[in-house]
Amino acid sequence: MLDKMDQSLLDILQNSFPLTLKPFQDIAMQLGIKEDEVLERISRMKREGLIRRIGGIMDSGRLGFYSTLCAAAVPEARIDEVAAIINQNPGVTHNYLREHPYNIWFTLTCKSQQEALQQIKELENLTGCKILSMPTRKVYKIKVSFDMRQINEL
Repeated sequence: MLDKMDQSLLDILQNSFPLTLKPFQDIAMQLGIKEDEVLERISRMKREGLIRRIGGIMDSGRLGFYSTLCAAAVPEARIDEVAAIINQNPGVTHNYLREHPYNIWFTLTCKSQQEALQQIKELENLTGCKILSMPTRKVYKIKVSFDMRQINEL
């Protein structure tokens, strides 16, 4: 169960992460606790699976890169094996399992569309699985933020 300090910390991490040289120290000051406690709380919540990652989200297109959502049709018995192969590609930012004939979905970012197509072909050859490429046609960004103070009221 999250205490009030965890809830406040999660609200800051989602909505107002300080872009400073010592962000965790700044968060600690905001919360009235020590930086070590902030880091320990974050580590605990990562271990518990409440926090997956803390990091920036870059607009790859504006940075000159090409990104595409991919889906692979993977036999159930090979899911872990194929996911491990996909995860070795440095252009894969994340992947996840879905209940669908194309059951492993991942994002691939490369220097160009041509390079992405080559990477997809290479992944198909390595895995023996068909991979669909679904590049972005139009971006719709939504902000998702969960009010953590309401978590214990649910």
